[in-house]
Amino acid sequence: MSKKYLVTGGAGYVGSVVAAHLLQAGHKATVLDDLSTGHREGIPAGAHFIEGRIQDAAKWLDPSYDAVLHFAAFSQVGESVAHPEKYWRNNVGGTMDLLAAMRDAGVRTLVFSSTAATYGEPASTPITESAETAPTSPYGASKLAVDHMISGEAAAHGLAAVSLRYFNVAGAYGSCGERHDPESHLIPLVLQVAQGKREAISVYGEDYPTPDGTCVRDYIHVADLAEAHLLALDAATAGEHLICNLGNGNGFSVREVIETVRKVTGHPVPEVAAPRRGGDPAVLVASAQTAVDRLGWRPARADLAGIVADAWQFAQNLDRTKES
Repeated sequence: MSKKYLVTGGAGYVGSVVAAHLLQAGHKATVLDDLSTGHREGIPAGAHFIEGRIQDAAKWLDPSYDAVLHFAAFSQVGESVAHPEKYWRNNVGGTMDLLAAMRDAGVRTLVFSSTAATYGEPASTPITESAETAPTSPYGASKLAVDHMISGEAAAHGLAAVSLRYFNVAGAYGSCGERHDPESHLIPLVLQVAQGKREAISVYGEDYPTPDGTCVRDYIHVADLAEAHLLALDAATAGEHLICNLGNGNGFSVREVIETVRKVTGHPVPEVAAPRRGGDPAVLVASAQTAVDRLGWRPARADLAGIVADAWQFAQNLDRTKES
């Protein structure tokens, strides 16, 4: 049965891929985005687009919508440290306005794009949902605050809600891929070296207690992530706020990512050793067992080479588009 969904932040990396999956599943998708970090050309064909802020969602949200998928957030850790007020105002204040709009319109289902940054530096891995939440940045703290807000909304007003806390999302899906400015994620940064846009990739720390001395992270393909959001819509239960971690359950080191980029692209990728960055845990790997049990979700694209190949194809296509 076709349903109608509001996708906040649907012009961004993850939101645009989720909107595309909704349309392919036969649903109607309305993208609400102020284009402050999103890209109009990333909005999938067939989606209705509203250029606006989540703070003003009440202007457009009405009872015809079946649910909201919420991606509209600032997400740069470094920026959040320098300008925490920006993150509290948008991520927390904006979501408060969105929840009020949903309540007034009678829209009672929400899937929230949360983050593993809510856990901070975990004491052990793989990380389960019962791990202590101790975010180390205003960004992570703002996302955790929203999760607390959603829990209260579910308990008091019967909201059916699912928060998906994911780790390092990567790869691309059709015309949707990573294009952050500034870019801070490892795979697109290494691809920039392969493209000749960056002289070398900095390796921050080579003496971690890992097999090759570099940090290990859990990468999830953006299409696998999108599929989890659609499954979450079906799993949402009135009065419950379900939290699920998403990841492959297996990590890849910085060096493994660099070597994979070399193999996939056929280009040299020079490395430069750099000191450890404060707050970088040695290993961050998710336990996705709750998502398996409650959503019926399993990642289908866990191969690092496949993830990198999709990201590489997107990066090359983006360059061709700019040239033309």
